[in-house]
Amino acid sequence: MSSKRIIVALDFNTPAMALGLASELDPKHCRLKVGKELFTRGGSHMVEQLHARGFEIFLDLKFHDIPNTVAKAVQAAADLGIWMVNVHAFGGARMLAAAKEAICQHAHPPKLIAVTVLTSMDADELRAIGVEASPAEQVMRLAKLARQAGMDGVVCSAQEAAALKAQLGNDFIAVTPGIRPAGSNPDDQTRIMTPREALLNGSDYLVIGRPITRARNPLLALEQINQEISGISR
Repeated sequence: MSSKRIIVALDFNTPAMALGLASELDPKHCRLKVGKELFTRGGSHMVEQLHARGFEIFLDLKFHDIPNTVAKAVQAAADLGIWMVNVHAFGGARMLAAAKEAICQHAHPPKLIAVTVLTSMDADELRAIGVEASPAEQVMRLAKLARQAGMDGVVCSAQEAAALKAQLGNDFIAVTPGIRPAGSNPDDQTRIMTPREALLNGSDYLVIGRPITRARNPLLALEQINQEISGISR
């Protein structure tokens, strides 16, 4: 497992703001996440600029469409030199398998992970869309589907990571948003843990946004979190 466990979420509404934050961080100590808003505004050029600064990129676009469309989108991400890309497990087994097949022959395939249940969702919200299972049950159901389709791992809450590892193996990657250092504002996340708790519970990579990006000194905030989790390994 890489020593770079933190993925800083560049959830900004302009490329200039994202690049400004990136200039304050060190690519030796973190990776960066580019999501829907930033990619829509900055496009592939945004990714290229971050690559030029030495950062590995998690492209968080959560592809969810018919299998052929998702396969082509994932292949395009691989051609950009993306380190990690995700798709929605709700897209089903054929879509997941098509995404995996699209990059298996690529010279440098990205890690391919599936989104299970968004960390902002609770049991009531799942019931409202017709899912009677608890968040943990639904995460496990979709994670098993992703594993069978050849995904490298899943996006999940840190609260589900231990159970995922127990049933699907330690090599199945758990990428966890909803991470807040002790004392931080939970914002719009409902299933959260501290960085240390998350790693001890089985998470492999931690997606952290506002506690770093809104800090007075983002590099110092990153270094403090890295210090908190140093020495934790499995």
